Amino acid sequence: MATNSQWKINQNDLTILRDLAKKISDIANSPINQERRESWYKHNSLESSRPLVLIESGIALNELVTESDLKCQEGWARGLELGFRRTIYHFENIKDDEVVEPYINCNWHVSVSNYGCEAVYERGDSGTELSSYRWDPPIKDLHKDFDKLHPRTYSVNREATLAWKSHLEEVFDGILGVRIRGGFWWTVGMTWPAVTLIGLDKLMLYMYDDPEGLHQLMAFLRDDHIAFAEWLEKEGLLSLNNENDYIGSGSRGYCKELPKSDWKNGDPVRLKDLWVLSESQETVGVGPNLFEEFIFPYQLAVIEKFGLCYYGCCEPVHSRWNVLKKIPNLRSVSISPWCDEEYMAEQLGRNYVYSRKPNPTLISTKRFDEELIRNDIRTTLKIAKNCNVEIIMKDVHTLSGEPNRMAKWVQIVREVIDEM
Repeated sequence: MATNSQWKINQNDLTILRDLAKKISDIANSPINQERRESWYKHNSLESSRPLVLIESGIALNELVTESDLKCQEGWARGLELGFRRTIYHFENIKDDEVVEPYINCNWHVSVSNYGCEAVYERGDSGTELSSYRWDPPIKDLHKDFDKLHPRTYSVNREATLAWKSHLEEVFDGILGVRIRGGFWWTVGMTWPAVTLIGLDKLMLYMYDDPEGLHQLMAFLRDDHIAFAEWLEKEGLLSLNNENDYIGSGSRGYCKELPKSDWKNGDPVRLKDLWVLSESQETVGVGPNLFEEFIFPYQLAVIEKFGLCYYGCCEPVHSRWNVLKKIPNLRSVSISPWCDEEYMAEQLGRNYVYSRKPNPTLISTKRFDEELIRNDIRTTLKIAKNCNVEIIMKDVHTLSGEPNRMAKWVQIVREVIDEM
């Protein structure tokens, strides 16, 4: 095998990776995986289907598949091996509705600058991956410091991207396809960049103390987000996210409406062919009127560029639903642990996806209370019986040393679904 000299290889690494890739291919073509795929297509297209179940392992993956499980020697190979082993572990042990596709995805190497200034961070040392931190916002006064802000600049390294893709194609020839596919942001909500630049307290105080300045900042962020998205579109760097792509805050992108009907295979992907996530967790303490005035118009201008929108993450959206329902391409709504489930079930009905997020403490605390979990799921299924329901356990940061909890949670949820 002739491989790219940038990535040192040995035969043992290749054997390990190709054997794992064969397992991935077998999983992707298995009947249960195909059933899950079809269920997602029906679900996101608002066609009647069973409630779908996902558990996002997050940092808890470190308790499931670790560096000590790896056999490859070279760094590039170990990274691929870790991904393969975690996918296989998830399929064989967790048994939720995660779907596996017979591809390896790699994305364009895109570099993005800052806004002309950066926050200075000070991080705590808890000995874990999640530590507390605070930051010094670079914009102290919106009028005096606004000139520090500059639109971001971006570039793409096509040569490096295609070299890596070619290398993967050689390594996995005849087993898995390789495609350029992936996103360049998690959210276009814009309030996180805002609080990074000016601070969370200032974001809220400026709504009263300097509304003109805050509008100026949000307009700047809106224009910058649109400019970046349109640059990606113009450069042909966008790829579809309508399969087993991470969209929203934990959901999957399978749907029949995207890409748009006038798109043909091989055409450049457009913004209107894609899902997008927007949220505003940072404004959870802001009333609906202020949210509608200072945040929503700027989010909407970005959201409307895309095909479908998933809105929300951890913030309880019920208090601002009368604002959010104005999003014309809204499809899925996050129902967080702090959300009024009953009100949102009445509002969403069969017109949207009811994306329920149970509280992760149910499986993270020292005591694993199965009956508490059952009651939690029963409550959701009873309240949302007339909705398109997905149940997504996310933000799981620990399993308290009991790796089987994830699989057990999925089993319990499935049992309750069957029961009801």
